[in-house]
Amino acid sequence: MPESTPKQASRRVTTGVAAAAVATAVLLAVGILALVLGLQGTSVPSHSATGQGLDPSANQPGASASAGANGTPAHSPTTPANPSNSTAPDAGSDQDTTGGTIGDFLPASEPTAIDIPAIGVHSTRFVPLKIQRDGTLSVPPTAQEVGLYDDGPTPGQLGPAVLAAHVDTPDGVPGIFAKLREVKTGDLVKVTRRDGTRLTFTVDRVAAFQKTQFPTHQVYDGDFAHAEIRLVTCGGPTDNRNEYRDNVIVFGHLTSS
Repeated sequence: MPESTPKQASRRVTTGVAAAAVATAVLLAVGILALVLGLQGTSVPSHSATGQGLDPSANQPGASASAGANGTPAHSPTTPANPSNSTAPDAGSDQDTTGGTIGDFLPASEPTAIDIPAIGVHSTRFVPLKIQRDGTLSVPPTAQEVGLYDDGPTPGQLGPAVLAAHVDTPDGVPGIFAKLREVKTGDLVKVTRRDGTRLTFTVDRVAAFQKTQFPTHQVYDGDFAHAEIRLVTCGGPTDNRNEYRDNVIVFGHLTSS
């Protein structure tokens, strides 16, 4: 095979450089196009307001604590429990991620006292309430204790803090929430917390619901842009097992802290 002349070699080098330059330009153009398309296809997911997305269990009849020799209440304020938890924003936030205004709220702190002046309620005895296997909320062991739903907000946090107590005992001794049905719109619920803060909630409404039609979403979901409170006990007529048919529920919101 004949040897290449210098001129032929030079032309080959020039041709190779040109081909390489063209290939580099094509790859660069493809890379830029892919980058642009990638950026256009990337979007930041929208965030719902804190506390949304709760998925309460289906309504179930309230389970009742059985009467015992030690005075355990026969009538239960048990409510269908909300199995899904949410995280409240850090204290100091004033706007949710959807653009709505968030009301005043505080970090978590357990209640140490509750007062409802309109019906003479005062208690410093609190117990945690948990979800039971049947999907209902447990009940305070005695008629003089107030239970706080342990997987929900504490009073003052964003969302509804749910507190439940008995209306009476098997032998008719009034429970701590014996007169809860007498609470009126505009009445005050005062809560002292372990961190020393004193909160005032104003009652928005009081309603009775049959236990088989318990308003799970109204009680556990509420408005997670504001600090709210729910007070729950039994009420209405009793059946042949001496069980109350209804739950009496007080709905309120934080007005001072």
